[in-house]
Amino acid sequence: MSLSFTVGERILCYHGPLVYEAKILKAETWDETNTKLSTIGPHFFVHYKGWKQTWDEWVPITRLLKFNDTNVQLQKALMAQASAAASTSGSSSKGKAHGGGMMKDSSSSRGGGLGRKDGRGTKRGREEDDSSKKPEMKLNVPEVLKVLLVDDWEAITKNSQLVSVPRRPTVVEILQQFKDYVIGLGKNTTLREPELVLPTIISGLQVYFDRSLGANLLYRFERPQYAEIRKQFVTGPKVQVGQEKDMSAIYGAEHLLRMLVSLPQMVSSSTMDAESVGLVRDYVNELLMFMMNDRSRLFLIEYESSSLQYQNISRS
Repeated sequence: MSLSFTVGERILCYHGPLVYEAKILKAETWDETNTKLSTIGPHFFVHYKGWKQTWDEWVPITRLLKFNDTNVQLQKALMAQASAAASTSGSSSKGKAHGGGMMKDSSSSRGGGLGRKDGRGTKRGREEDDSSKKPEMKLNVPEVLKVLLVDDWEAITKNSQLVSVPRRPTVVEILQQFKDYVIGLGKNTTLREPELVLPTIISGLQVYFDRSLGANLLYRFERPQYAEIRKQFVTGPKVQVGQEKDMSAIYGAEHLLRMLVSLPQMVSSSTMDAESVGLVRDYVNELLMFMMNDRSRLFLIEYESSSLQYQNISRS
């Protein structure tokens, strides 16, 4: 099997929700007979730049990014978003229909696939003064998806209903289906360099979702359900080490859509340049169109009462 990364290569690597510069020290391909982490496929032993050797670790190929201008810009966006989120904790209070609890809670994020600390976000006044000079991400949210956002808000906050979880398709599956869809378009797409850019976009969105769900994307009424899900799939006594599930492998289109419409807030606090913002914007707009066109398959038709919902969780 040909590996797309080589020993000695300078790379970027996800560590939790953040991305750091690293160097590949070893490369191996594992199967069920020689795996060290209960995962198979290409794995790399990396050293994070500036870190003690005790942090050196084996990581799967999905955590690696090529060290290029596009991914460096992504790294900077992650840094700025986490810093801004930490410095503005508790400042947001506009819980409108299109955002509800999601938008209200977004300021308390500790960072995700699109967030990381770098210390610059603490100078809040200067950032606000310079905001007009920063590139904006203007998403074209289709009207039918806006309606779904409102319906989602009303079902949970007014009708005390919940999204049935685990969901199918999951966020991971939706993003993979979107990737396959775009690649399948070949030259019949205006998106720039899909084969190069898509893995970075998909990885960033998935990690951001996993790290921001509990802090950003839930209405208050959903939090007990979220606690039960984490107990069942992450922290509970029956969960085996190494078998924990990411939230992106449990939640689905409803919560993914909430995250996507919150991305402009992230960009407004980031150091992304206009070109990088435009690149992410184009791919997210295409993802929104993909979700609109396949909405009958991706989104729930009816939500369930909380009591029935917890019965489903306990049986799953």
